[in-house]
Amino acid sequence: MTSIRLRDVLAVLEETFPGDSAQSWDRVGLVTGDPEQPVRRVHAAVDPTLAVIEEARAAGADLLITHHPLLLRGVHSVATTSAKGAAVTSLVVGDVALYVAHTNADVAEPGVNTALATACGLAATEPLTIEEGRPMGRVGDLDAPVSLADFATRLAQALPSAPAGIRVSGPADGTVRRVALLGGAGDGLIDAAAAAGADVYVTSDLRHHPALEAREDAAGRGGTPFLVDAGHWATESLWLEEMLERLRGSLAAAGHDVVGLETHVSTICTDPWSFTVGAAPDRGDPQ
Repeated sequence: MTSIRLRDVLAVLEETFPGDSAQSWDRVGLVTGDPEQPVRRVHAAVDPTLAVIEEARAAGADLLITHHPLLLRGVHSVATTSAKGAAVTSLVVGDVALYVAHTNADVAEPGVNTALATACGLAATEPLTIEEGRPMGRVGDLDAPVSLADFATRLAQALPSAPAGIRVSGPADGTVRRVALLGGAGDGLIDAAAAAGADVYVTSDLRHHPALEAREDAAGRGGTPFLVDAGHWATESLWLEEMLERLRGSLAAAGHDVVGLETHVSTICTDPWSFTVGAAPDRGDPQ
């Protein structure tokens, strides 16, 4: 058995979530850290916010693995006068390495979308569509049909709770059997969900006009797909625990001593919304 270095963890992560499987616009991989530094505690989160970084530092983490990139767009300063700069400084001063697995974790099997598929109650799925040669989203069938209300309720119970909850467009008694999904923001694949014959499409960050137009178009297809906006953070957070378990297993299989390796999923909800007020009672499908 050998002690674990960051380079050992990186080797496993790169094999599990190859950088070249990420979308061309994405920024994944090692952001801060020395490949030779020891890794005794790994922290995982959806977003590398300042609060998450401070949580990781307080926990004594050597490595923070996040789904969303810290530096997706170009920056010209990492001064602490900006949140990005303060985050980079905190990571470096705290000697915390940051590794990002974003769209390369979305397309992985298992990965972000397969974890969401399990939460939706799907045992077997196939890619919803292909982009840049990579599978995007998943689609599959439930063992038995359920009402839209029951489907949404079960999904809410399987996902971590967030202030905004789950938004649903469609009749509560609508029938759901075929489910399409995409973790994170996914209104760009509504047409793909319709083409796949989905009864419901589960994703997040659905904008007003694309969602409204999709529901109007659905009127000519028997009203489907219904839409479920389950929240960006919630739909992508399920993958974290699974990823850490797989990381430990792969390190052990490579001959590393994982007995002293601690792993932890962040307890911080990084959904940007804090609370809701004045929600109207159920008024049914707008169409």
